[in-house]
Amino acid sequence: MPAASEPPLDFGGAVLMVVDGIPPGRVMTYGDVAAELGSRGARAVGRVMSTEGSGVPWWRVVRADGRPPSGHEVEALEHYRAEGTPLRWAGDARGPLDYRLELATARWAPA
Repeated sequence: MPAASEPPLDFGGAVLMVVDGIPPGRVMTYGDVAAELGSRGARAVGRVMSTEGSGVPWWRVVRADGRPPSGHEVEALEHYRAEGTPLRWAGDARGPLDYRLELATARWAPA
């Protein structure tokens, strides 16, 4: 949280602060981030991440079904592997787009 002398964060700043706090190997859904901020605006979180999220660990925010951020599946997979994030593969294929995150294990909720 900002110090008493600092101005309050806008929604975008608050989203980025939550995302920056997600530990390596863990993820939150867009809806989880919104709920952490007292909002139901999962799409608004997605908009913030698409325009302002490059400076935070963007790959740690995933879709509700465990899929990585759309259009960034290959790059995100590199991060997941480096961080040891639990993954599950679709069928027998192990292509870069045939995976989901194991939300039951990897999902994180701030204390």
